[in-house]
Amino acid sequence: MTQNAYRKPDIGKPKRIMENVVERKIKTFEDLEVWQFCRTLRIKLTKLAKRLPIGEKFLLANQMIRAARSITNNIAEGYGRYHYQENIQYCRQSRGSLYESIDHLTVCLDDTYIDSKEFEALRKDCLRGIQLVNGYIRFLERQRDANRKSDNE
Repeated sequence: MTQNAYRKPDIGKPKRIMENVVERKIKTFEDLEVWQFCRTLRIKLTKLAKRLPIGEKFLLANQMIRAARSITNNIAEGYGRYHYQENIQYCRQSRGSLYESIDHLTVCLDDTYIDSKEFEALRKDCLRGIQLVNGYIRFLERQRDANRKSDNE
Protein backbone atom coordinates (compact mmCIF):
# COMPACT_ATOMS: atom_id res chain seq x y z
CA MET A 1 0.00 0.00 0.00
CA THR A 2 1.42 3.36 -0.91
CA GLN A 3 1.46 6.37 1.36
CA ASN A 4 -1.13 8.08 -0.85
CA ALA A 5 -3.48 5.13 -0.46
CA TYR A 6 -4.59 6.32 2.93
CA ARG A 7 -4.50 9.99 2.14
CA LYS A 8 -7.24 9.99 -0.47
CA PRO A 9 -9.98 7.43 0.13
CA ASP A 10 -11.66 6.23 -3.03
CA ILE A 11 -14.91 4.93 -1.61
CA GLY A 12 -18.30 6.44 -0.89
CA LYS A 13 -19.55 7.14 2.62
CA PRO A 14 -18.10 4.55 5.01
CA LYS A 15 -20.11 3.68 8.09
CA ARG A 16 -17.09 2.51 10.02
CA ILE A 17 -13.37 1.85 9.59
CA MET A 18 -13.59 -1.85 8.90
CA GLU A 19 -15.84 -1.37 5.85
CA ASN A 20 -13.27 0.97 4.31
CA VAL A 21 -10.40 -1.35 5.16
CA VAL A 22 -12.07 -4.40 3.62
CA GLU A 23 -12.85 -2.52 0.39
CA ARG A 24 -9.21 -1.44 0.12
CA LYS A 25 -7.92 -5.03 0.37
CA ILE A 26 -6.53 -4.39 3.81
CA LYS A 27 -7.53 -7.36 5.85
CA THR A 28 -5.44 -6.87 8.97
CA PHE A 29 -3.29 -4.23 10.61
CA GLU A 30 -0.34 -6.09 9.11
CA ASP A 31 -1.35 -4.73 5.69
CA LEU A 32 -0.93 -1.11 6.83
CA GLU A 33 2.25 0.57 5.54
CA VAL A 34 2.63 2.42 8.84
CA TRP A 35 2.62 -0.84 10.81
CA GLN A 36 5.04 -2.52 8.37
CA PHE A 37 7.53 0.35 8.59
CA CYS A 38 7.28 0.54 12.37
CA ARG A 39 7.75 -3.23 12.63
CA THR A 40 11.08 -2.89 10.83
CA LEU A 41 12.02 -0.03 13.13
CA ARG A 42 11.02 -2.08 16.19
CA ILE A 43 13.37 -4.86 15.08
CA LYS A 44 16.25 -2.39 14.67
CA LEU A 45 15.63 -0.82 18.08
CA THR A 46 15.39 -4.22 19.75
CA LYS A 47 18.68 -5.34 18.21
CA LEU A 48 20.32 -2.18 19.51
CA ALA A 49 18.88 -2.72 22.98
CA LYS A 50 20.28 -6.25 23.06
CA ARG A 51 23.76 -4.88 22.27
CA LEU A 52 23.78 -2.57 25.29
CA PRO A 53 26.05 -3.39 28.23
CA ILE A 54 24.79 -5.90 30.78
CA GLY A 55 24.39 -3.11 33.33
CA GLU A 56 21.68 -1.60 31.10
CA LYS A 57 19.74 -4.86 30.72
CA PHE A 58 17.02 -3.91 33.20
CA LEU A 59 17.33 -0.16 32.73
CA LEU A 60 17.72 1.41 29.30
CA ALA A 61 17.50 -1.81 27.28
CA ASN A 62 14.22 -2.80 28.91
CA GLN A 63 12.75 0.67 28.37
CA MET A 64 13.87 0.73 24.74
CA ILE A 65 12.32 -2.64 23.99
CA ARG A 66 9.05 -1.69 25.70
CA ALA A 67 8.82 1.60 23.79
CA ALA A 68 9.65 -0.09 20.48
CA ARG A 69 6.99 -2.74 21.03
CA SER A 70 4.49 -0.09 22.06
CA ILE A 71 4.81 1.56 18.65
CA THR A 72 3.42 -1.41 16.72
CA ASN A 73 1.22 -2.69 19.55
CA ASN A 74 -0.78 0.54 19.62
CA ILE A 75 -1.22 0.66 15.85
CA ALA A 76 -2.52 -2.91 15.97
CA GLU A 77 -4.79 -2.32 18.94
CA GLY A 78 -6.21 0.86 17.45
CA TYR A 79 -6.93 -0.96 14.20
CA GLY A 80 -9.01 -3.46 16.14
CA ARG A 81 -11.22 -0.77 17.66
CA TYR A 82 -14.64 -0.06 16.21
CA HIS A 83 -14.67 3.74 16.40
CA TYR A 84 -12.38 6.15 14.56
CA GLN A 85 -11.64 8.18 17.67
CA GLU A 86 -10.40 5.13 19.58
CA ASN A 87 -8.11 4.19 16.69
CA ILE A 88 -6.82 7.76 16.53
CA GLN A 89 -6.05 7.74 20.26
CA TYR A 90 -4.03 4.54 19.98
CA CYS A 91 -2.12 6.04 17.05
CA ARG A 92 -1.30 9.06 19.20
CA GLN A 93 0.12 6.70 21.82
CA SER A 94 2.18 5.03 19.11
CA ARG A 95 3.48 8.45 18.08
CA GLY A 96 4.42 9.14 21.70
CA SER A 97 6.40 5.89 21.80
CA LEU A 98 8.27 6.96 18.67
CA TYR A 99 9.28 10.20 20.39
CA GLU A 100 10.25 8.23 23.49
CA SER A 101 12.44 6.04 21.29
CA ILE A 102 14.25 9.12 19.99
CA ASP A 103 15.00 10.08 23.58
CA HIS A 104 16.33 6.58 24.30
CA LEU A 105 18.57 6.89 21.25
CA THR A 106 19.84 10.20 22.59
CA VAL A 107 20.75 8.47 25.85
CA CYS A 108 22.59 5.79 23.86
CA LEU A 109 24.52 8.50 22.01
CA ASP A 110 25.30 10.46 25.16
CA ASP A 111 26.53 7.34 26.94
CA THR A 112 28.58 6.37 23.85
CA TYR A 113 26.71 3.11 23.24
CA ILE A 114 26.23 4.19 19.63
CA ASP A 115 28.03 6.61 17.35
CA SER A 116 26.49 9.67 15.71
CA LYS A 117 26.06 7.89 12.37
CA GLU A 118 23.93 5.11 13.88
CA PHE A 119 22.06 7.64 15.99
CA GLU A 120 21.17 9.76 12.95
CA ALA A 121 20.04 6.75 10.91
CA LEU A 122 17.75 5.45 13.68
CA ARG A 123 16.49 8.94 14.51
CA LYS A 124 15.62 9.43 10.84
CA ASP A 125 13.67 6.16 10.91
CA CYS A 126 11.79 7.30 14.02
CA LEU A 127 10.92 10.60 12.35
CA ARG A 128 9.69 8.72 9.26
CA GLY A 129 7.56 6.55 11.53
CA ILE A 130 6.09 9.70 13.07
CA GLN A 131 5.24 10.99 9.59
CA LEU A 132 3.50 7.75 8.70
CA VAL A 133 1.54 7.69 11.95
CA ASN A 134 0.52 11.32 11.41
CA GLY A 135 -0.63 10.45 7.89
CA TYR A 136 -2.67 7.54 9.18
CA ILE A 137 -4.22 9.77 11.86
CA ARG A 138 -5.17 12.34 9.19
CA PHE A 139 -6.75 9.57 7.11
CA LEU A 140 -8.76 8.36 10.10
CA GLU A 141 -9.87 11.90 10.94
CA ARG A 142 -11.09 12.45 7.37
CA GLN A 143 -12.94 9.15 7.45
CA ARG A 144 -14.49 10.06 10.80
CA ASP A 145 -15.53 13.49 9.53
CA ALA A 146 -16.97 12.06 6.30
CA ASN A 147 -18.89 9.52 8.34
CA ARG A 148 -20.31 12.25 10.60
CA LYS A 149 -21.27 14.34 7.59
CA SER A 150 -23.08 11.42 5.93
CA ASP A 151 -24.92 10.68 9.17
CA ASN A 152 -26.13 14.31 9.33
CA GLU A 153 -27.47 14.30 5.77
